[in-house]
Amino acid sequence: MKPKIAFQGEPGAYGHEACRKARPQMDALPCETFEEVIGAVREGRAELAMLPIENSTYGRVADIHRLLPESGLHIHDEAFVRVRICLLGLPGARLEDITDVRAHLVLLPQSSQFLARHGIRGHAAADSAGAAAELAAGGPRHQGVLASALAAEIYGLDVLASDIEDHGHNTTRFVIMGRELDRRRRGSHGMITTFVFEVRNIPAALYKALGGFATNGVNMTKLESYMIDGSFTATRFYADIEGHPEDPGVRRALEELDYFTNHIEILGIYPADPARF
Repeated sequence: MKPKIAFQGEPGAYGHEACRKARPQMDALPCETFEEVIGAVREGRAELAMLPIENSTYGRVADIHRLLPESGLHIHDEAFVRVRICLLGLPGARLEDITDVRAHLVLLPQSSQFLARHGIRGHAAADSAGAAAELAAGGPRHQGVLASALAAEIYGLDVLASDIEDHGHNTTRFVIMGRELDRRRRGSHGMITTFVFEVRNIPAALYKALGGFATNGVNMTKLESYMIDGSFTATRFYADIEGHPEDPGVRRALEELDYFTNHIEILGIYPADPARF
């Protein structure tokens, strides 16, 4: 039996596409929620988890930064998936037959120009791949779905139009997570270290904490803040930096960060995906 990689959504979701692209040797395990994806790995039902972090159009995925530190998992790799939106219809349907489409709420505005040009009304669905499954099970002929080409393949639908998204750069970054933290690898395109930290409650703590990265020449590619337990005074920061903790500059920067923080937790040390460049 093949090892499994868990993702959120129905078969044919973009997370499923990410699994096929990054881990083609594994079977993809669909889960209803991000929490269920994490639970599948922690409980041994899957070896890896595929979780979306951010999208080039819509920014970070809601709640994911809160879930990752609490998951008990570690990032093994990153994967970038170009979000190519297709208009799917029942077999034999034509583009001019479609008057309404269903899709996840985030896909509808991403294809607004195409829908307006063809006079098609958009309706929100809980899941685009799930909407594709429902259409294939007996939806009306005038209805379409915005989803991936993979969803069309899985559910036997026709692709009536491809690449209909308004922005050609639309890409989602995923992280592949497992139970162990691997410090041994080195990537040919460099390394990424992801961590979370909480600064001490002293004046200019964040400024001082981040100063070590600048003085040691460490490039911080991502820094985001979010509240902890609804508190307006307790803030956690999520960061990505280029490099490995054993690199001299990174080691010195993390030592300086430690002095000004209450808590640091490394979530992953992994090779940079060439697609990020």
